[in-house]
Amino acid sequence: MARNKRIQQESSIAFLDVICCGFGAIILLLMITKTVQPIVLEKSAINLDAQVENLQKILFTIRGETTIFNRNLTAKHEQIDSEKKRIAILRTKLATIQAQFAQTAKAATYMQKEKGKLAIALQSLSDEMTRLLGANYQNKNNLIGGIPVDSEYLIFIIDTSGSMYNYGWQRLLEEIIATLDIYPEVKGIQIMNDMGKYMFTNYRRKWIPDTPGRREAIIKRLRTWNPFSNSSPVEGIQKAISTFFSQDKRISLYVMGDEFSGRSIQTVLNTIERINKVNKNNERLVRIHAVGFPVQFMRPSHLQTTGIRFATLMRELTYRNGGTFVGLNDYKIK
Repeated sequence: MARNKRIQQESSIAFLDVICCGFGAIILLLMITKTVQPIVLEKSAINLDAQVENLQKILFTIRGETTIFNRNLTAKHEQIDSEKKRIAILRTKLATIQAQFAQTAKAATYMQKEKGKLAIALQSLSDEMTRLLGANYQNKNNLIGGIPVDSEYLIFIIDTSGSMYNYGWQRLLEEIIATLDIYPEVKGIQIMNDMGKYMFTNYRRKWIPDTPGRREAIIKRLRTWNPFSNSSPVEGIQKAISTFFSQDKRISLYVMGDEFSGRSIQTVLNTIERINKVNKNNERLVRIHAVGFPVQFMRPSHLQTTGIRFATLMRELTYRNGGTFVGLNDYKIK
């Protein structure tokens, strides 16, 4: 009986040893594997979730911006296609207008040449008319191309501004030559710019004799003559009339230009009317003719004001002073 009791006590002690060893092993394992506190792991998980959430927000933002950019890009492509179609239409219209303009310019050039031939023919008849009608006969309608050619003295007032010199100068030379051809022989010529500056200073306040050599010298000098100009012919007109008017001379003044930059058209008209007095036959001492070059009309419409003002001034000025205003339809030589 005592033996059985002792065996049971030894078994209980052995079982307790096994249990204690097991708990000790578990505690030892926990001490070996537990290197980070649970709270740290929890914080790391939270931080990662926040970063993922931020990245998702950025991704959504980028996707939204991409959608907007794609929509704008599509609209730009549509706008470019529309502009290309518009440009093609405008180019077609431009080609049509250029073709029409070329035909008109060709016809105008032909008419100009024919007018010159007619002028020469009419002038060549003067001697025969004098012989048949008498030396004292005066034609009441002594016109060529609408311009009276009964003057004995010629004054040219030439706009030497940049716009004329750079764009209309060759056409101006052509018009000067054509005008001189209308007058095969006169008693005197004078060339001034729109500021009143003389082309030949040795003939200042004097008439240049009309000879073939002088005419050639005038054209040659005119090719490179470019004194300062304020784009207004008023000063040159006033100076020419004040200096050269005479009761016993028939004078024609030719204004060649493209713009009037002055303030008042009416003031100019009043001033010229005051200094260009009438003779005993109630005629102005100096006829004023003008040739307008459409240089300003190659610019946009809102920049054409000075060209329109020049045409307005010259039309009224020539009308009041017994002359003619000729507006050219092109400033280039064809």
